[in-house]
Amino acid sequence: MSLAPSLHLRQTQSLVMTPQLQQAIKLLQLSNVELTTYVEQELERNPLLERAEARDRAADAERYDDRRDAGEGLLVDAREGGATGEAPLDVEVDNSADYQEYDADAGGGADAGAGGADPGLSDWSAVGAGGRRDFMDDDGGFENTLAGTTTLRDHLVDQLTVDVPPGPERLIGQALIDSLDEAGYLATPVAEVAEALGAPVDRVDAVLARLQRFDPPGVFARDLAECLAIQLREKDRLDPCMEALLARLDLLAKRDMTQLMKVCGADHEDLVEMIADIRSCDPRPASRFADVPAQPVIPDVIMRAAPDGGWLVELNSEALPRVLVNRRYFATVSKAARGKEEKGYLAESFQTANWLVKALDQRANTILKVATEIVRQQDAFFVRGVAGLRPLILRDIATAIDMHESTVSRVTSNKYIATPRGIFELKYFFTQAIGGSDGAEAHSAEAVRHRIRALIDAEDPKAILSDDTIVDLLKKEGIDIARRTVAKYREAMRIPSSVQRRREKKMKLSQA
Repeated sequence: MSLAPSLHLRQTQSLVMTPQLQQAIKLLQLSNVELTTYVEQELERNPLLERAEARDRAADAERYDDRRDAGEGLLVDAREGGATGEAPLDVEVDNSADYQEYDADAGGGADAGAGGADPGLSDWSAVGAGGRRDFMDDDGGFENTLAGTTTLRDHLVDQLTVDVPPGPERLIGQALIDSLDEAGYLATPVAEVAEALGAPVDRVDAVLARLQRFDPPGVFARDLAECLAIQLREKDRLDPCMEALLARLDLLAKRDMTQLMKVCGADHEDLVEMIADIRSCDPRPASRFADVPAQPVIPDVIMRAAPDGGWLVELNSEALPRVLVNRRYFATVSKAARGKEEKGYLAESFQTANWLVKALDQRANTILKVATEIVRQQDAFFVRGVAGLRPLILRDIATAIDMHESTVSRVTSNKYIATPRGIFELKYFFTQAIGGSDGAEAHSAEAVRHRIRALIDAEDPKAILSDDTIVDLLKKEGIDIARRTVAKYREAMRIPSSVQRRREKKMKLSQA
């Protein structure tokens, strides 16, 4: 064996992940909110990128409406299994050599530009001069007339100011208010609050007991049992039997009526009344003061029924950031650039801007292509509901549109589609297959879960369905499923076992 150096020629294939390819993959899996944030950062960093004007959006929206009314767009026909037409994309590259900037006087003509004011705006200003309300006053706009929301802290501080005089007790009360969580519970132990303030623990306990009488009832509790006790004390329902019941909430969660009657020393009728009193309490007393508004989901794709059958799928233009490359500014600055460093910076910025616009266009096309194929393959879901959902995996979509599974996975992550049945994440339509009995076709796991819930909701309170009974009923419907799978789906949907459901429904019958 020779150890001398030698020269060999070898040919191999490898995938080189360039920085632009890595960024394109990153853009593909971003949600519309994350994409907007990324584009905003690029607009601040790159001087050659510009945000599209509102007038361009309006013109594009009108053009898209005309195309849609004319029968264009992306039409999905489940019967033919294909798509026709072209999808409107909210990404544009200005290929003209001279980019025309927006002229503020273009709408008013030469006379408007010479006059220095818009006639419509001057008319409104003249109204203010005549003694009437001027819409251009500096004392605030319409948003300042909206009603504000009262937070839990503001509500409690107002009560503290009235009930507790200035002094150490009020300072302790302020610290306790700042220690509440979003549900109204005391998140910091009393000992830690006392140590932080340098106050005796018994003095902090005395202030806490005073604050527990504040509105809403149940606030400043340290656990669920204390929260319920505070509210029941307000209703004059906190007796020794109720205290014993609150001490064994674990038995109440199991609906173990026999053990609860022994613990509380009460008969069945009294126990049912006590449980009804507990249910009338609010376990989250500060929930009505939630000051964080719910953020609506903005769909990336919109689908609707086509007039002549099938489905019309199109991108939501409002969810896509729209940027332009200002070639006129690039040409002007390039002429003034002198040093090698300046020219290199401009060339890199121009290349990055063009790449970003191209990447956004490619991302939009890929999302629309994947969503269209999903709608085609899950057509029965949009017609019949969850029962029509068919088994679907990433490979099915990737094969149909000639893409890699990883690309489909990135496209469907954090992307939503607005349908006549509601807004769904694209991942929702991918479900595992449950085999059919006696050679029948496979069923979607989501459809099987929906069927299990329907069977349990319709069960007779006097004949609760066990997991084995549900398995037998599903096999009669052509669904071959194991008992452990039924139990797993039931627990995932937070449906209690047959024993717990029997106790719960027996309790409801007793209350009725």
